[in-house]
Amino acid sequence: MKYQEKYHKNVNSQIKKAGLFILSLNFLILNSFSILPVRAATEEPALSVVYGQENANQWTGISDRLQAIGVKYCVIPLNDVKSAADWGDRRILFLPNVETLTPTQAIALEEWMSKGGRLIASGPVGNLSSPGVRQLLRSLLGGYWGFSLSDIEQIKPAKTNIPEWANQTQLFGKIRGGVMIPNDMGTESPAVWNSKDNLAAVVTTERSTLLGWRWGTDAVSAAELDNAWLKAALNHYLTAPPPSNRMKKVPGGSQNCSTTVAAAPRTEGTRGSLSPSSPPPKTATAPIPRPLTIVKPPNSQEAIDQLEQAVRLDVAPNSNQPIDNNEAIALQQELENLIGRVESANLAVSADAANEGVGISEQKQFSRHLDTYTPESVKQQPMQLASTKLGGLIKSKDQTLAQVRVIAKNLPILIAQKNYALARQQWLVAKTILWQQFPVDRRLAQPEIRAVWLDRGTIVRAGSKAGLAQIFDRLAQAGINTVFFETVNAGYTIYPSQVAKEQNPLIHGWDPLAEAVKLAHERDMELHAWVWTFAAGNQRHNQIINANPNYPGPVLAAHPDWANYDNLGNMIPIGQTKPFFDPANPEVRQYLLKLYDEIVTRYNVDGLQLDYIRYPFQDPSAGRTYGYGKAARAQFQQLTGVDPINISPSQPELWQKWTTFRTEQIDSFVAQVSQQLRQKRPNLILSVAVFPLPEVERIQKIQQNWEVWARRGDVDLIVPMTYALDTSSFQRLAQPWIASKQLGATLLVPGIRLLSLPTVGAFDQLQLVRDLPVSGYALFAAENFNNELQKLFINTQGRVQSPTTEPIPHRQPFQSAAIRYTALQREWKFIFQNDQLQRSAQTISDFNNQAEILRSALNQLAASPSPSKLLVARASLTRFQSQFQVLMSQELKSNSYQVKVWENRLVTIERLLRYGERRVQLHP
Repeated sequence: MKYQEKYHKNVNSQIKKAGLFILSLNFLILNSFSILPVRAATEEPALSVVYGQENANQWTGISDRLQAIGVKYCVIPLNDVKSAADWGDRRILFLPNVETLTPTQAIALEEWMSKGGRLIASGPVGNLSSPGVRQLLRSLLGGYWGFSLSDIEQIKPAKTNIPEWANQTQLFGKIRGGVMIPNDMGTESPAVWNSKDNLAAVVTTERSTLLGWRWGTDAVSAAELDNAWLKAALNHYLTAPPPSNRMKKVPGGSQNCSTTVAAAPRTEGTRGSLSPSSPPPKTATAPIPRPLTIVKPPNSQEAIDQLEQAVRLDVAPNSNQPIDNNEAIALQQELENLIGRVESANLAVSADAANEGVGISEQKQFSRHLDTYTPESVKQQPMQLASTKLGGLIKSKDQTLAQVRVIAKNLPILIAQKNYALARQQWLVAKTILWQQFPVDRRLAQPEIRAVWLDRGTIVRAGSKAGLAQIFDRLAQAGINTVFFETVNAGYTIYPSQVAKEQNPLIHGWDPLAEAVKLAHERDMELHAWVWTFAAGNQRHNQIINANPNYPGPVLAAHPDWANYDNLGNMIPIGQTKPFFDPANPEVRQYLLKLYDEIVTRYNVDGLQLDYIRYPFQDPSAGRTYGYGKAARAQFQQLTGVDPINISPSQPELWQKWTTFRTEQIDSFVAQVSQQLRQKRPNLILSVAVFPLPEVERIQKIQQNWEVWARRGDVDLIVPMTYALDTSSFQRLAQPWIASKQLGATLLVPGIRLLSLPTVGAFDQLQLVRDLPVSGYALFAAENFNNELQKLFINTQGRVQSPTTEPIPHRQPFQSAAIRYTALQREWKFIFQNDQLQRSAQTISDFNNQAEILRSALNQLAASPSPSKLLVARASLTRFQSQFQVLMSQELKSNSYQVKVWENRLVTIERLLRYGERRVQLHP
C-alpha cells in the first residue's frame, strides 16, 4: 500500500460559518478497537494520571470516573515533572484538560513516548503553552484543538469498514466540545461531530488518543460516555503488543504517586483537602511569558532556540485580537505561497510520472494548475467538493486548491469586518488542507545536498558499531547523502586522540569516528567531521557526566590562560552555558589546527564543519560584552595603547576598532584552517554552521562575518541555522542570504530544525528549499529523525536502484547541474503537452530548440569538464534565461510562484557552474 493510501483515508469537505466558508480535514479510521472490560488491576498500575493547577477544580469528577472504571492508576503532579523519568514506568499516561505545559515538561513527554509510552489526552491540551510546545504536542498527539463549538453537539462514528469502535453505541452522545484538527499522516478520526461537514471530535494515532472535550466535567459530557471512551482507549493500548522501544523500568517511578485504586487526590470544592491516602500533589504554575531576544538568553535556552522562537508566525485559532495590515498581508501571502509550493511539488511528480509513461490520466486530472481555477471562476459555485471515484471521498486537487484560493481572497474581507477569530480559523484549516495535498507517495528529489547533523547524544546511545550501523542504514534508506558527524564536543573528542586531552567519557572501548567513516562510505554517503571550534565546554554536558557544573572542559582545565572572559570577569557569560577559548591566543589556534589536522589525516573524512566559529552572544548597548582573554587584551593594547576592558560603545572609534579586532581573529582563523588543511587534502569540503542574523548585527553580537569567508573561497558550504517553527519564518530567515551577491562561488545550504516540527511541516520547509535557488538542506538533528520522517523521506527522496550513484552538488557540481536541468525540461514538456501555455507552435518550437542547446552544453560539460565547455554552457544558459523571461512574461502575472520557481532553478544551475569552476580542476 502506498504511503498516502495508508495514512490518508479521507479529506473533509468545508464548513460554513458566519456566512463564509472554511475548510477542514476529516480522516477516517485506520485501526479501531472494541470496548473490553478494563484489565484487572495488577501489582504495577498501567496508568498514570496527571494532576495540575488547571484540572484541580475538575478533580472530583475526574477521580469519580476513574473510580467507576476500576482501573489501578498512579497520580503524577505536573509541577514535579522535570524529565522523562518523572512520568514513571507505566505504559499509559492520561493528561486530562491541561492547557499549559512548560518546554521542559513537553520535552520530557516526548522522550517518555519515544521510549514506548502511550498518551491519552483530553480538551485543548497545551493551547496556552508557548508556540514551540504547541508544535511539539501537535506532533505527539496527532492533531490539536482547533476551536470550540458554541453549542452542545452530538458525536457520531466516522464512516469506516472497520466496525469495532464505530459499533459501540455507548461511545456516542451529546457533548460540549471542540473541533479537532488532525495531522495529515498517521492520524485517524474515529468520531466526528454530527454535521454535514463531519469535523473531527476525536483523533488517534498508534501512540496517542486525543478527546475533543474536557473529560471528567459533568457540564460537558455524561460520566458514562467519558468512561466508555477512556476504557476504549485504555484497552486499545493495553491489548496492543508492547512497542519494541518500550521504556526500561524506572526504579521507584515517580516520587509523588498513589497506586491505590481510586485513591487519587480529591478536591472538596475549589481548594479542599486531599485524600489522606495520597500525598498532596504540587500544582503546576503557568509559565509567565517574557520577551525573547537574542542578546539576553534565558538559562534554559540556547541562542538558536531564541532565534527560532523570535521569528515564529504564531496564529492562535480562537484569538479575536486585532490583525493589523502587515499581519493581514503576511497571512494572505503565506497562504498563497503554500498553494504555490503544493502546486510545484505536484507538477514535479506529474512530469516525472509522465516521463515514465505511467499514471498520465490521473496526473492530468489535477495538473491544470497554472490558471485553470481562479477565485473568480469558482466564487459562484457551491463549496461542496466533488469527489473522484478514487477512494470514494478523496477530492480533486484542482477543486481543493481553487477553494483555498477563495479563503485567501476572503481573508481581507473578514479582517475588514473585524472577524479576526474566524479569519485565523480559516487560515489554519486552509493550511492543514493544503498540507494534505502534498504528494508524499512519490519520489520528487533531484540531485541535492541532503545532510543531517549526527549528534553526540545519538552516537553515545548507539553504543557500538552495530548500533551506529542501524543509524546509517536508516539515513541511507531516507536518501541522506551527507552526515555532519559530531567529532569534537564540549572540549572532548569522540575518538581516542593523541592531541586532545580526553576522549568523551561517555564513549567506552571503541572509535565511533573510524566506524562512521566506514559505514558512510559503504553506503555511498559522505562523512564530514563536525567540530566545536571556540566553544570549549558545556554545563549541560557536565550534568550528563556528573562533573562540576562550572567545569570548563578538559582543555581549559589544563590551560586556564587560553580562556576568554566577559567584561565582568566571567568565563561563561551570564545566562549562557558554554565557556569559550580566546581566538586571539596563538596557542589556542595552534592546538585547534593540530587537532583538525589529526582528524583529516588519520581518518578518511570527506569534510570538516566548523561550529561555534564565533564569540558568545553579547549586548554592547546593555554593557554586556565578551572577548577579554589575556592574549586578546595584550594584543589590542599593543596595537592601540588601550586596554579594551576600559573602553565602551560610548567611544565609537575605539569600540569599532575593538569589534574589528575580534572579528578579524575569527576571519583569520578560518583562512588558516582552509589553507592548512587543503594543502594536505585538496578535495576536503570545508563548511561552517553560522547564524542567519543581519551582517551588521551579527558582527556586533558574535563577531561572525561569514560573507568574507565565502567571498574569499575559504569555505565550500555556508550552512545557516535557519531554524523556524513555520515555513514562512524559515523563508524570512533564509531569503536574504539566498538572494545575496556576496557569497562568491560558495554554496548555501539552509538548516532545518526537526524538533517541534510536524512531519508535514518539515516536508513543507524542504519543498520551499527545492523551490529556492539553493542546492540542498541540512537537518538538525539525527536524534529527532523519527519513524514518520523516515517513511516520508524513503517515499520522496529514498535511494533508487541505479547503476550509477546520484551526484552530490558540492562534489560533482557539473553533473548535478545537468541532471537538475533535465528535470526542468520534463516539467516544461508536461506543461506544453497538456496545452497549459497558450503559445503558438512556432514559439514553443523555438523555445524547445534553445532548451536543447543548453541541455547539450550542460551534458558535454558534465561528461568532460574544460574551460571552453564551461564558457559555452554559461553563454547558453544566459541566452536561455533571457528567452525564458520573454516566454513566461504572461504566466508571471497569473502564476508568479511557479514561474519564479523555474527561474530559481536556473539560478541554481548558474551557481553550480560558478562553484564547479572553483572546485573542479579544469584543463584546456
